[in-house]
Amino acid sequence: MTTLFEQTITDAAPLADRLRPRAPEEVIGQAHVMGESHMLRQMLEGGQPVSLVLWGPPGCGKTTLARIIAEKSGYEFEQVSAVASGVADLKAIFERARKRRQDGVRTLVFVDEIHRFNRAQQDAFLPVVEDGTITLIGATTENPSFEMNGALLSRMQVVVLQRLDGGAMQQLMARAEAHEKKKLPLLPEARETLIGMADGDGRALLNFCEILFACRGKPLDAAALTRYVQKRAPLYDKKQEAHYNLISALHKSLRGSDVQAALYWLARMLDGGEQPLYIVRRLVRFAAEDVGLADPNALVQAIAAKDMYDFLGSPEGELGLAQLVIYLATAPKSNAAYMAQGAAARAAREHGSLMPPMHILNAPTRLMADLGYGKGYAYDHQAEDAFSGRNYFPDGMKREEYYQPAERGFEREILKRLEYWEKLRKKKHSD
Repeated sequence: MTTLFEQTITDAAPLADRLRPRAPEEVIGQAHVMGESHMLRQMLEGGQPVSLVLWGPPGCGKTTLARIIAEKSGYEFEQVSAVASGVADLKAIFERARKRRQDGVRTLVFVDEIHRFNRAQQDAFLPVVEDGTITLIGATTENPSFEMNGALLSRMQVVVLQRLDGGAMQQLMARAEAHEKKKLPLLPEARETLIGMADGDGRALLNFCEILFACRGKPLDAAALTRYVQKRAPLYDKKQEAHYNLISALHKSLRGSDVQAALYWLARMLDGGEQPLYIVRRLVRFAAEDVGLADPNALVQAIAAKDMYDFLGSPEGELGLAQLVIYLATAPKSNAAYMAQGAAARAAREHGSLMPPMHILNAPTRLMADLGYGKGYAYDHQAEDAFSGRNYFPDGMKREEYYQPAERGFEREILKRLEYWEKLRKKKHSD
């Protein structure tokens, strides 16, 4: 009897398929889920699989793990691509699974890119997973909590896989060389370059290796390698989780005043094809929220960077984004204005529709004047120090403090001003 791997892997298969791990101990780069105490390892050893979502970047071993689980459990393996299959295909698989179950054979259905199934297609799995007709393993590069039906996800365990690090990629290269019985034609620095080009994707690395094994001539240096093997596009989807992860990394680096990291994340987003105007919109927001009045010029710089990009476009206008990132990262930080806005909004909701005090209301009609609108209004410019000290909160509402500036940057000056006005206010009230 041929094994699952022997059925699908031939000498003509790509190197990545020929080197596909066939046992748990051959899996590399995922030690965090292959340890003795992890649910996945215990499930492999027990031979009783449960429905899983394997979530991780391309080339980290999702399909391999699904095949190993099926092989170790003795289940019939059905593989489906969410890109090419519809509900009719799924129903045919479920019917075959029911017939096998009558003969005492269980079925494991592996769905590659399960996040690409729509809600109705995902719903089709609910009854057959619920009654045990199939064990479902879905592979996804996207956050399943965003992309999968909650009812289906609640019936599955999520296993998070990691992109392959440098050590794992070195192991893969050594495995490829052992299989081919020859060394890759690369100088030492070029080996590191190749790992960087693969960007944590084991399948991409082995595809590169397969190309390089056919290379004739002297070993390649890093520059020659880059010319010989076309660089793969960065792993970045402007509409999915990577989009939010990288903008979060940029925002947090700026907030942490780490200019070097902020420049790196800006470069990552631009290299991935992110729209520069989206980035600058977030930077304008950052200037107001996280720098605020500690440096009022930050917002001016942000709008200037937006105008520069509008005027020049890419790539020249991207220099303005880099300059803005440097300015924001090195500026003093204060979220006092942001916090004040939130506090004032909460107070407005809590106190309801209180009227302003009568003395600051205009009286455009005689009736309104007779009712006391504007009566007793003090024109501050005519008061001593151009400050009347009158109350501007609603009558009966206690005076509240929303804006509390930090003693950083320009807010030190604002704090002095507030203290000055408060001193005058107390003086006016005591007179």
